[in-house]
Amino acid sequence: RRRAVCPRKMAAALLARRGGTLRELCGSVRSLAAGPETHFGFQTVTEAERRKKIYQVFESVAKKYDVMNDSMTLGIHRIWKDIFVHKMNPSPGTLLLDVAGGTGDIAFRFLNYVRSVRERQVQRKLRQQQNLSWQEISETYQEDKLKSLGDSQVVVCDINREMLKVGKQKAQHLGYLEGVSWVLGDAEELPFDDAKFDVYTIAFGIRNVTRIDLALQEAYRVLKPGGRFLCLEFSHINNPLLSRLYDLYSFQVIPVLGEVIAGDWKSYQYLVESIRRFPPQEELKAMIEDAGFFKVGYQNLNAGIVAIHSGFKL
Repeated sequence: RRRAVCPRKMAAALLARRGGTLRELCGSVRSLAAGPETHFGFQTVTEAERRKKIYQVFESVAKKYDVMNDSMTLGIHRIWKDIFVHKMNPSPGTLLLDVAGGTGDIAFRFLNYVRSVRERQVQRKLRQQQNLSWQEISETYQEDKLKSLGDSQVVVCDINREMLKVGKQKAQHLGYLEGVSWVLGDAEELPFDDAKFDVYTIAFGIRNVTRIDLALQEAYRVLKPGGRFLCLEFSHINNPLLSRLYDLYSFQVIPVLGEVIAGDWKSYQYLVESIRRFPPQEELKAMIEDAGFFKVGYQNLNAGIVAIHSGFKL
């Protein structure tokens, strides 16, 4: 006769044999609960961990952000941003949403550009009316001075409070008191109505978005039909020799600058790694098209160190 096996003992033995598998299963369940895996620089993390880490990076670098940009790029980032705004070519009356633009670099350039266009329009109008009196010319100038932006507005949206704080302080110091507003918000879930803006810009910010596909869908949602999407971001160099030199500078020099100037090696090590993990030009172009944009193209600057991607919502 076969001896009856105690079900409780059999279950215990099975659990003992399968202990490793059970632990792995529990680990998988915990991982699923924390969210899908992604990357933070060269580290593998969950999406929730990445969002937290990136927030901490920009909270840490906010006060030295502008100084570090000048140091890392030898001031060339200013030229890239000028080209970016000229490519936008906004006209008076444009409503711009600048996402991840906490320190205001794109917003202030936009306001300068619109004022310049508006001033040229006023001068052209006055030249066409040769028979105006001095008083009429003076009144026209005073009237248009009050409307120097022509109803243009820029909304700066950033997820990081410290970056927005720095931007607001710069705006006050530089005298940008009109035409700009500051909103705390997530690029993946923008706090704005559908079809609200004429132009959406994101400069050196989309690389730090955890779900780029969601950010692009949100960009499409908040743009009016006929609205334009513009993205300025570090990209990929095609020249192998230049690429090796760029890698050497990025990994050996930039973190050192971060430590010396901002007292923060790790944040700038992440920023360098995040550039290497970012999709190349053609891949990002395809992602923008997948979000629904038309006439998507890109322009490489400095051999592809950065690229400007653009598209339209039709």
